[in-house]
Amino acid sequence: MQSACSFLQLKLSNNGKTASRLLGPNTAATVINYDEEYKVSNFEQRLMSEIEFRLERTPVEESDDEVQHDDIPTGKCIAPVLDKKLKNYKAMEGVPVTFACKIVGVPPPKVYWFKDGKQILKKNIHYQKIREGDGTCSLYIESTTGDDDGNYTVMAANPQGRISCSGHLIVQSGPPPSRLTPIQSQRVRARIQEVEGEQTLERFFRPHFLQAPGDMMSHEGKLCRLDCKVSGLPNPELMWLVNGRPIYPDLNHKMLVRENGIHSLVIDPLTQNDGGTYTCIASNKAGQNSFSLELKVVEKEMKHHPQFVEKLQNMGIPEGAPVRLECRVAGMPPPVIFWKKDNETISKTKSRVRLAGCLPV
Repeated sequence: MQSACSFLQLKLSNNGKTASRLLGPNTAATVINYDEEYKVSNFEQRLMSEIEFRLERTPVEESDDEVQHDDIPTGKCIAPVLDKKLKNYKAMEGVPVTFACKIVGVPPPKVYWFKDGKQILKKNIHYQKIREGDGTCSLYIESTTGDDDGNYTVMAANPQGRISCSGHLIVQSGPPPSRLTPIQSQRVRARIQEVEGEQTLERFFRPHFLQAPGDMMSHEGKLCRLDCKVSGLPNPELMWLVNGRPIYPDLNHKMLVRENGIHSLVIDPLTQNDGGTYTCIASNKAGQNSFSLELKVVEKEMKHHPQFVEKLQNMGIPEGAPVRLECRVAGMPPPVIFWKKDNETISKTKSRVRLAGCLPV
């Protein structure tokens, strides 16, 4: 039937990306892709970096978060880490914009939002702050105005330290908001309602480690594997860190998940630089959990074949006089020494001979 044939037809215009969506047999509505990412200039980047530098070193108003740092969890604390950073946007006036990032840390950090270096407080209803259990933090502007143009910074802090990142927003004039049907605005509103009401719709469970490794020692040049098993609903995402720095997959580091649910960090080959404190943070919508361990790397023993540094010397002595034959040898591991006379091994039990080896290097 024609009424069931709804479709989306894309077409480009000089003003941006627009689309025509059939709502019924003869009814159409115009929607608009209202924002786009862009790369800021070097000047804007320096400005945002200066704002971040200043904010990380000055006092701030109390955070709106319910996170409390009165009870520091046992184990190793980890300074906040930015898993996903804010992006830069250009948007038309009157449409919604969402700045989003993901932040983890142990204990979970408090989050602060700023515009042009000034803190955005809870009483400012123009902005809506959303925080999910997995560390995703969002700042939502339902209807942008020219005053929203500027730099936005999010800062996360816990007793271990502070970190921040920024995004720039350029607000451009465009068609009157009443003529637009912003798709993403509907999506964001739905997400806000979902976050606020999801506890009543579905039960979520905070991550819990069923299996976690303890402190360990491994040899340089060998393969090292850290295994853990975690439960949670929805399935948690895992982040590995060493000495507070995130570990990303590369030629020597792999993150694997087996069919039985075992998560593994595989390091092959292990180097001296891999020693330190390892932390695994598991997060989902219900919250986060973590464990830490110390990895000690045993230095690889360098092997060198035996080599005479000082050889035996020919000697002439009177009969009946004592004689001392000496040499100096190098090698790793230290060589085992055998003495021979006329190609026959000299026994250690021979009464007239005392074997003292040779002088090792």
